[in-house]
Amino acid sequence: MALAIFDLDNTLIAGDSDHSWGEFLVAEQRVDAQQFQKTNDQFYADYVAGSLDIFAYLEFSLRPLTEIPMAELRELHIKFMQQVIAPMQLPKAQALLEKHRAAGDRLLIITATNRFVVEPICHSLGVTELLAAEPEIADGRYTGKVVGTPTYQQGKVVRLKKWLQEQSETLEGSWFYSDSANDLPLLLEVDNPVAVDPCDRLQAEAQDKQWPIISLRD
Repeated sequence: MALAIFDLDNTLIAGDSDHSWGEFLVAEQRVDAQQFQKTNDQFYADYVAGSLDIFAYLEFSLRPLTEIPMAELRELHIKFMQQVIAPMQLPKAQALLEKHRAAGDRLLIITATNRFVVEPICHSLGVTELLAAEPEIADGRYTGKVVGTPTYQQGKVVRLKKWLQEQSETLEGSWFYSDSANDLPLLLEVDNPVAVDPCDRLQAEAQDKQWPIISLRD
């Protein structure tokens, strides 16, 4: 039994759930369309380039959660899952998860996206253990603040090490699957790093380090 860790966006699903949630809010007219879309796109470009200011992005992306009542957020997310996330599901990703389950491995998703957006997606994949950016809730509403270390770049390693200690777990025999060079800090920590449909920078790193490179796309 080993720990099998997975990135979510553009790894287990064919798209970025965080950016797509922003686009969904625009389509649902829950945010100022022109300004929000422009800023959302710029933050995503920064992420791809590896230059994202994660705290500035979380301040931006969590703000709409503070402006919409919880009950409405839940209804919006159900619609988001049906209309946006369902078409991103990948049969090969499900098969990979099942392969690790069959081996008796412990499955964990680590994503820079916030828990509100990703937790239902992870549950739809049959994965219940999750490390994500944690939006603060007070008096039944999101505050727009993030709790603890964001799970981005080196932050994924920080959060994972804390989780390992809490769970009395180790990285012996561990796997990590990711598409992004932003995840190099964690890829370097595990015994079995795997590049999944990688970005150009991760593709080059994986080839240089002779890591497996796989595709989960049809």
